[in-house]
Amino acid sequence: MSVDTTLAQASNGLVYASMVAYTVSMIGFAASFASTKGRDLTPAATAQGVAADAESGGVAVVTRTDLGGPDDGALPPGRRAANIATSVMWLATILLGAGILMRGLSVHRMPLGNMYEFSLASGFAVALTYLVISLRRDVRWLGIFVVIPVLLTLGLAVTVLYTEAAQLVPALKSYWLVIHVSAAVICAGAFSISAAASSLYLVADTGERRAAAGQPYWLAGLARRLPESTRLDGMAYRIIAFMFPLWTFAIIAGAIWAENAWGRYWGWDPKETWAFITWVAYAAYLHARATAGWKGRRAAYVALVAFATFLFNYFGVNILLPGLHSYGGV
Repeated sequence: MSVDTTLAQASNGLVYASMVAYTVSMIGFAASFASTKGRDLTPAATAQGVAADAESGGVAVVTRTDLGGPDDGALPPGRRAANIATSVMWLATILLGAGILMRGLSVHRMPLGNMYEFSLASGFAVALTYLVISLRRDVRWLGIFVVIPVLLTLGLAVTVLYTEAAQLVPALKSYWLVIHVSAAVICAGAFSISAAASSLYLVADTGERRAAAGQPYWLAGLARRLPESTRLDGMAYRIIAFMFPLWTFAIIAGAIWAENAWGRYWGWDPKETWAFITWVAYAAYLHARATAGWKGRRAAYVALVAFATFLFNYFGVNILLPGLHSYGGV
């Protein structure tokens, strides 16, 4: 089938439009985060916040006075900017989704055949994961730490990883492309959010420890604007525990697809090897929490190492290591 260049150009335009909207959203989240007064990092205040979080079923209870504004019926500082930023982020994600759809229509296939298309889909998955979580929880503090990676991913996609719309190589012409790669894209979105939560946990936990000891902390301003460290730790754990079975399924689906395409289920190709390493790393994280009782900093470090292996599997394997998956378009 021929490539519809008009739809391909429309896709590019929509992707660039989404980047503009994400930039506006980033500014809004930054303004919201900066205008938030923050919380008391002393142990008593932290324990009170954890208890309130537990009573609300894990949903953050944020009052106007918590955010430094008077309880006079007006929106608290940062709330208006966060609401605008979230709305613009929805618009940006819709534009990006439309761009991905146009890319697929232009080549009459699922737009998941190279690293450019996978990057667009991953950015979409990260943004959509955050937005879905925001429907049930107050996570506006996380918005700036989600929009920036999404923008960086899209920027990398349209510059370094860009590939002209074209038909798939023969090995990719299978319905397993939809099953295997779609599962990997969803995991990319969720693992990115969990990595952000783990990173912010380390900042919040250090801030609480330094405050308890009366010691200065160069990121104290950031730590005060984050939820309690225990909440961040729990958030990261729940996301990983929920998505780990899907990552397991993605690897199994890839093995089945490999048998159809190359006549073997597993050949220790670099992509297969690093997908397995990522699986082992996340399995070690869950196992350590379940058996050794690892929580907090040690668990966060393991989670970040696991995410680093995921990123290397995403970028490094296709760019640096030759193999059967080297058709990524770079």
